[in-house]
Amino acid sequence: MAICFRPLPQLWSGSALRKLAPLEAILFDIDGTLCDSDPIHFSAFRELLQQIGFNDGVPITEEFYSANISGGHNDDLARSLFPDMDHQKAIQFMDDKEAFFRKLAPGQLKAVDGLHDLCRWIEGRNLKRAAVTNAPRANAELMLSLLGLTDFFPVLVIGSECDRAKPFPDPYLKALELIGASPDHTFVFEDSASGIRAGVAAGMPVVGLTTRNPGKALSDAGASLLINDFQDPKLLSVLEELKPVTENGQV
Repeated sequence: MAICFRPLPQLWSGSALRKLAPLEAILFDIDGTLCDSDPIHFSAFRELLQQIGFNDGVPITEEFYSANISGGHNDDLARSLFPDMDHQKAIQFMDDKEAFFRKLAPGQLKAVDGLHDLCRWIEGRNLKRAAVTNAPRANAELMLSLLGLTDFFPVLVIGSECDRAKPFPDPYLKALELIGASPDHTFVFEDSASGIRAGVAAGMPVVGLTTRNPGKALSDAGASLLINDFQDPKLLSVLEELKPVTENGQV
């Protein structure tokens, strides 16, 4: 199944989700979407950045993290955070930070409320699905394992393993191709402006989770619907109307 780049829609609205019926697939980001991992990433960044004297040793704030780090790809972050540092040294910092995250995650990582109920709903309707992330593969696999979702996702797409990571559409286009789904019957769950722009650029409406990032930033990036978590009545109302295709092809 060949997936071509689709033009950026002028504006997705909440009604765009209802037009997906019959629903065929759902794509998920991982960090901040399946789990509230941003506090762990923030702690790791804050401690390691302070150790190297970033910002004259003044700890970064959550606002700085949200505006400048959250949702970013490590190669891009290495350049933006350390424009005057040797790039390989900056990449090594990012690798150290990811290792620190993996050390902290087992004791702190928690699923977003309602996630496992939603996963059971998806399985019961035989919907196609994939996890699509800018996180390193080691992080992504660890998070899915801690959440008990390793077997739930038949496909895991890593941004750095694509030609371009989010906010480009490549990871989502690759996921559609691998699971054999149409963007006309698929939507995306994301929590960052970068991820939302990627999903929208791939031609799909995106549901934005306001896990940590400001709702306005997610709306400005093109989110069709904002929800607090997977138990949000707004999401449940939309899902009831989508009439997913069942295993035997019936609606």
